[in-house]
Amino acid sequence: MRAHALIFLGAPGAGKGTQAREVAKAFGIPQISTGDILRDAVKRQTPLGLAAKAKMEAGQLVPDEVVCGIVEQRTAEPDCSNGFILDGYPRTIPQAQCVDFALQAKGQGRPQVLDIEVDEELLLKRLTGRRTCSVCGEIYNIYFNPPKVEGICDKDGGKLLYRADDNEQTIRQRLEAYHKQTSPLIDYYRAQGVLHKVDGNKDAESIARELREFFARA
Repeated sequence: MRAHALIFLGAPGAGKGTQAREVAKAFGIPQISTGDILRDAVKRQTPLGLAAKAKMEAGQLVPDEVVCGIVEQRTAEPDCSNGFILDGYPRTIPQAQCVDFALQAKGQGRPQVLDIEVDEELLLKRLTGRRTCSVCGEIYNIYFNPPKVEGICDKDGGKLLYRADDNEQTIRQRLEAYHKQTSPLIDYYRAQGVLHKVDGNKDAESIARELREFFARA
């Protein structure tokens, strides 16, 4: 794998987090979630973490320059020396430009960007059908991976829970917001020639195999 930074795009339910973990494991590189590193920076009370905390406590969005700074600090750590995956970032054009600038400053070239595309009706089934064990956290889907006994975990008999926000109306709103937010990013990366489309309608293992093969050549 020659590409230094890998970026995964995909609507809620597209499986980008799952696939990012598989690729990270296959190539021995970290998967970086902006949510995780923001919380860590706040916990460690770094200057950028304190700036982020002030905004979050005020109920405001963390400014791009703060998020960019925290991501840049994280990707400068030793475990990122052979590459890294950005999961959930960038979300805006300024954030994407920040990633480009940081990579170019280090002579690491452009990122490779994967856009996992899934039909909306399939996304709805994946999200509305999701059930999680209250004991072990095992995830089921009533359409694709149902438990042997309805509402009961196969592993430990725990009750399966349904998230309140996994209803069709809320999910359609989330999908609409995602497409509005991400559309400019897709155009941005397509213009750079680094955007690659992935058919996310296939089963998870087929997608994972395709991604491993792609990044082995990238």
